[in-house]
Amino acid sequence: MVRTQIYLTEAEHAGLRMLAERTGKTQSELIRIGVDRLLEEQLGDAKRNWLRRARGMWRDRADLPDFRTVRREWDRE
Repeated sequence: MVRTQIYLTEAEHAGLRMLAERTGKTQSELIRIGVDRLLEEQLGDAKRNWLRRARGMWRDRADLPDFRTVRREWDRE
């Protein structure tokens, strides 16, 4: 983990402290949860769009080995 410092308003700090007491989590845990949710909300769509664009990118390739054959060979080893 990386240590960082943030500035909170008095209201944010009081709310965070109250939520920490109520949930039994540390304030740091709650902040990490919030950051994770924000990242998923903001970057999740971009990640899903990238995966959708990548789907089928090997479909028309004739120079690749048959996956089933390769898998059977791996399973035998």
